[in-house]
Amino acid sequence: MVDDDSDVLFSMVTALESSGFIVDSYSSPDIALEKFKPYYYDLLLLDVRMPGMTGFELYDEINKLDERVHVIFITAFEVYYEALKEIYPDLVPSSFIQKPISNDDLVGRIKRELRK
Repeated sequence: MVDDDSDVLFSMVTALESSGFIVDSYSSPDIALEKFKPYYYDLLLLDVRMPGMTGFELYDEINKLDERVHVIFITAFEVYYEALKEIYPDLVPSSFIQKPISNDDLVGRIKRELRK
């Protein structure tokens, strides 16, 4: 999980770990990219808006290292899905989580995604 907001990161990681998930978390997209392990992760949660590198830019870089990587983008902003679909044809509406999200909803959403 990568989110530059330390409070959001802590809250989401705590919720996921308390539900049995193993989570690597980073507040910097640059460090997340540096520490990324190809073919290791089942799912990436990437904040869309971060300083220095957006979640989409981070995804592009990670996708060069691991083309099978599955990602969910986290955003507090409205998602312009149709415009993004032109750039990222594999994205579906479930590729996004809108902040704020309750811990229960987050855990449920991640469980559903991992069952796919």
